[in-house]
Amino acid sequence: MESLTDTITLTLEQARHLSIDILLALGLSPDHADAVSDTIIAGQRDDCHSHGLYRLIVCAQTIRAGKVALDVSPAIIDAAPAIVQVDARGGYSLLAFKRGLPILAEKARSQGIAALAINNCVHFSALWPEVEAIAAAGLVGLAMTPSHSWVAPAGGTSPVFGTNPLAFSWPRTGKLPFVFDFATSAVARGEIELHRRAGKAIPSGWGLDRDGQPTTDAAEVLDGAMLTFGGHKGSALAAMIELMAGPLIGDLTSLDSQAHDGDVGASPFHGEPAHCA
Repeated sequence: MESLTDTITLTLEQARHLSIDILLALGLSPDHADAVSDTIIAGQRDDCHSHGLYRLIVCAQTIRAGKVALDVSPAIIDAAPAIVQVDARGGYSLLAFKRGLPILAEKARSQGIAALAINNCVHFSALWPEVEAIAAAGLVGLAMTPSHSWVAPAGGTSPVFGTNPLAFSWPRTGKLPFVFDFATSAVARGEIELHRRAGKAIPSGWGLDRDGQPTTDAAEVLDGAMLTFGGHKGSALAAMIELMAGPLIGDLTSLDSQAHDGDVGASPFHGEPAHCA
């Protein structure tokens, strides 16, 4: 009988099949399961375990809580010469992005710059696979999104912002693109959860307990508030992303997403803008 410390090695293709099989068993449609698994495997491929196969647990919790539409087709709206809007209709953002990307790229080539606004989506995943896909089309990409209100602003102790990641890509002929993707929180929330599961202390500066006091206890931070990176600088970027990924595209803020969750612990529900040129 295997112990909990035994390691099972899978190829990326085996891991992808495992992901698809689990998502299909949970009731997700084949198109959604395929799009979600592509992003999960990108996280595993790039050794970012907080956004890899671990996210299947997050998906299962969200699906069982009834907080994601399992078999919806995103609605694409040709909003303007340089704008495409995709209504995810309560489904995962991944399929909405996949369906909207070809139109976004076409508009960017035609107009010089274009924006994709995804509304009414459930989002749990990394952004770098999306801006990598934009770069693969030979375009410069920028993407951002809010989440649940887990992060305290600089000088505060109560959570207001999401982890609010920002991703960027720059294509390079004959080479891999230049890409970055980082949360404006000091660390991704999944990293804190992995520390909690392993019973490991987190570094100081990652978060506060419910009383607003610094702590290295992962469970206390998950019950309290995360912190931004770089103090007021990360906090300012987080505020910018709240506005650009929320009101600017007519969607929810991180506080709104948290209220929508109703304390069931599902993935965030909001919007996501992406831009390319």
